[in-house]
Amino acid sequence: MRAEAQNYADRINDALALLRRFLDWDRALRRLDELNARVEDQALWNDPRAAQEVMRERRRLDEAITATRAIERELADTVELMDMAEGEGDDALVDEGVASLAALADRADADKIKALLAGEADANDTYIEVNAGAGGTESQDWAGMLSRMYTRWAERRGMKVELIDQHSGEQAGIKSATLLLKGENAFGYAKTESGVHRLVRISPYDSAARRHTSFASVWVYPVVDDNIEVDINEGDLRIDTYRASGAGGQHINTTDSAVRITHLPTGIVVQCQNQRSQHKNKAEAYNQLRARLYERELQLREAQANAENATKTDIGWGHQIRSYVLQPYQLVKDLRTGVTSTAPGDVLDGALDPFMAAALSQRVTGEQVDVEDVD
Repeated sequence: MRAEAQNYADRINDALALLRRFLDWDRALRRLDELNARVEDQALWNDPRAAQEVMRERRRLDEAITATRAIERELADTVELMDMAEGEGDDALVDEGVASLAALADRADADKIKALLAGEADANDTYIEVNAGAGGTESQDWAGMLSRMYTRWAERRGMKVELIDQHSGEQAGIKSATLLLKGENAFGYAKTESGVHRLVRISPYDSAARRHTSFASVWVYPVVDDNIEVDINEGDLRIDTYRASGAGGQHINTTDSAVRITHLPTGIVVQCQNQRSQHKNKAEAYNQLRARLYERELQLREAQANAENATKTDIGWGHQIRSYVLQPYQLVKDLRTGVTSTAPGDVLDGALDPFMAAALSQRVTGEQVDVEDVD
């Protein structure tokens, strides 16, 4: 087989291996049989909510198993056809086989990512919170760049983006911002972005044109829908109101409409000021709190700590998950997976899918990569 075709076949086999491992193949087959039997039991339909959960799990498993088997079958058929074509010296048919393997490799990668987004909240909308680290204007400008990067990524995927809360920097950028991303699997994709992000560049704010390093943290948590119960004791909350800032500032907003809620047992703080109504801001802040508490519970369940709350760590050296170097060379490097890009402009414009895909895969394999940071 041609080297190019072998590379595609290896990609497909790697994706299939990850799919089987993620599904726990033998257990998944047994579970699908169990679910099929339950669907045929008329007693199930006496409880509509239970029936809905069974059908949802059955559909997910059936789609994943069917897709995996289809790719395995097409891979075997294409390789067999190419072997015959090579034996007969039919170069045109071999070229057609290579093209088929290339398309199948792309499909296998897409199905792999789709299957990896099977967590109980992965399909939900998501909040993305960005906080500037120490360093004043430099870090605040960097936080603003990150906020735009996630907005552009969401727009590329056809998601709707709402600005829930933002505190502008004194000279440029932002001190913090909270975005709400609405779209299919928003949390499932974005959850791998939680952590500290590092920028290296020649500062546009330094008259001596020196190179600066800036840090900002990103924290991702899912919107909690009605299917997820989160108990909150009202006595555990401290609710503060204040005058909203931003465009127009206090000269336009003359009422204390912004709301900040502190969950005293955990120290989690959420706030909202994007609505003119205090009632609406309070409702949105409460939704954020439910989401934060739910994500905290998810973290406690996870064996790995790669979704650790970035806002509770130092925003600086030793905690970063990704470095973005703009000068003296161009490179973005993920320090968990080793994935790189030599086009930071594209990454900052929302080209994040390769980084997210690799991080999702790593969560399944548990494989740790020894990656050196960039200077």
